[in-house]
Amino acid sequence: MGAASARQPRRPRRRRPVRRRRGWRGWLGLGLVVGLLWLSRGIWWSTLPPAQLILVLGGDPAREQRAAALAARDGLPVLVSGGSNPEYAHWLFEQRQGLPPGQVKLDYRASDTLSNFTSLVDDLSRAGIRHALLVTSSDHMERALLVGRIVAGSRGIQLTPVPVDCAERCQPEGRRKIWGDGLRAALWVLSGRDLKGWAAAHLPGWLGGGIGR
Repeated sequence: MGAASARQPRRPRRRRPVRRRRGWRGWLGLGLVVGLLWLSRGIWWSTLPPAQLILVLGGDPAREQRAAALAARDGLPVLVSGGSNPEYAHWLFEQRQGLPPGQVKLDYRASDTLSNFTSLVDDLSRAGIRHALLVTSSDHMERALLVGRIVAGSRGIQLTPVPVDCAERCQPEGRRKIWGDGLRAALWVLSGRDLKGWAAAHLPGWLGGGIGR
C-alpha cells in the first residue's frame, strides 16, 4: 500500500463554543443586582437595635394619624416627609395627641418616594439614627420599603414597616413601578443623583412607565 493510502484520515476538530460577549446592558444588570444585594444588606441583619424614630411618608393623613398614636404611646420622635400642611400637622400632633413641639419635625423637601429618603438620609445618619419605624399606606409599603432599604441601608439605617390600612382607597402598585423605583434608588446610591430621566431614556425595558410617586 502506498504512503498516501496508509495515512489515517484526520479527526475533525471540535469547534469551541462561541462565547457571546456580555453587552453593557448585561453588565449593568449584573452590577445592579450585586449592588442591590449589598446595599440592602440591612434586610438580613440579625440584631435590630431599638427604634429611635418614627419616619412618616406623606400622601395620606391616615399615615400621620397612625404615627401620632405611636409617638404618644412610645415617646419616639416623629419625622414627617412631604406630609400634610403645617396647620393640620401641628393640630394633629400637638393639640389632638398632646405631643410637645420638639417631638415632631415636618420636612417638605420630598417630591416622590425616592426623595422621601434621599432628602433625609444623610441628616438621619449624622444624628446617629440606626433604626426607624417606617409608616406609610399598606399599598405603598412594598415600594417604599424597597427604596428605603436601599437608600437608608447604604447609611447603615434599618427600617421596620408599620403599614397603615387604606381599605377601599388602596391602589395596588405594579411590579414595574416597584422595581423601577428600586433601580432609581440603587443608581442614586452609586452616583449621588436621581437618574430618572437617564434611566427612562436608556433602560425603557426596565423602567418604561413604571416610575411614579
